[in-house]
Amino acid sequence: MDREQYLDNISFRGDGEVDCNISIVYSAWKQFEAQIRKFKEQFPGLSISLGDENKRVGTTKRDGWGCLWSYAMDNLEGQVVEHPLIDWEKFSSYGAPNPANYTDWKKAESAIGKAKKKGELTSGSTEHGFLFLKLTYLRGFENCMIDIAEKNPRIVELIDMITDYWMDVVRRYVDMGVDLVGFGDDLGLQKALPISPSAWREFIKPAYKRIFSYCRENGVYVGLHTDGYILNIIPDLIECGVSILNPQDIVNGVDNLERLAKGRVAINLDIDRQKLTVFGKKDEIETHIFNCIKTLGSPHGGLSLIWGVYPGTPIENIETVLSSMDKYRLYWRNRH
Repeated sequence: MDREQYLDNISFRGDGEVDCNISIVYSAWKQFEAQIRKFKEQFPGLSISLGDENKRVGTTKRDGWGCLWSYAMDNLEGQVVEHPLIDWEKFSSYGAPNPANYTDWKKAESAIGKAKKKGELTSGSTEHGFLFLKLTYLRGFENCMIDIAEKNPRIVELIDMITDYWMDVVRRYVDMGVDLVGFGDDLGLQKALPISPSAWREFIKPAYKRIFSYCRENGVYVGLHTDGYILNIIPDLIECGVSILNPQDIVNGVDNLERLAKGRVAINLDIDRQKLTVFGKKDEIETHIFNCIKTLGSPHGGLSLIWGVYPGTPIENIETVLSSMDKYRLYWRNRH
């Protein structure tokens, strides 16, 4: 989609076409490179992109917050194995990184300026795990859960520190005049939130609202990727200012997403990559893709699909997902 078509779709002024984006992890791409190149030619209406070859199994990396990451698989996200604030005694001497070093801001400004001149969509983004997960990276998951359960005042100070950092980053993007800022923070487990909805509203929601409302007040759309079960807080996320919500389909249930989110927020639906598209049969996969589009789409847009392809996904299932997306992506446009 071009910029105007994209903005119309997320604002429910579109023509019903469902934008379908497929991101293929580098190792899966290398395994099926020849077939996937054919798929790109066969399905020109789909956006098929290749993930970066940027992480190696067995390597480690310390990020700007002092977290040491270890990578167990090539080109996939790792996990934090050293938490800089595992002991609260270290907090008094700890500080967030300098937002001026978050990215090459001159380069970003130049790229955004060039994109604007071409009439292309412009965006900025934060790190995945920008706030809630950041707490677990810094403190360790168990410590973080205890902090929240005990209402430790230091966790509030840490949240404020992280929020101030991202506010600086977001202001820079907003000042550049971007159309959209994207955020990523996995808030759910498989069947529940890791903390109670009331605790989420007490500790996390104020920070989300502060950051997201600033974007919206300045005419910038807010995109939020969040894996896991989030049904309890979808109304809160919308209230905070989310414009485009990227939830998982099967974990949350398509019917539940229809009830809580359809028509209230643009949905960038994350198509299952844990079970159905890896182990499912052709007719099961096609039926699911159709049901997602029929249930959550509309003649005026508001829906897009995204699917990540990881090692272990059979080439036959990759083809089935792509052909199903291509078959049904114009379902609502053709019903005008």
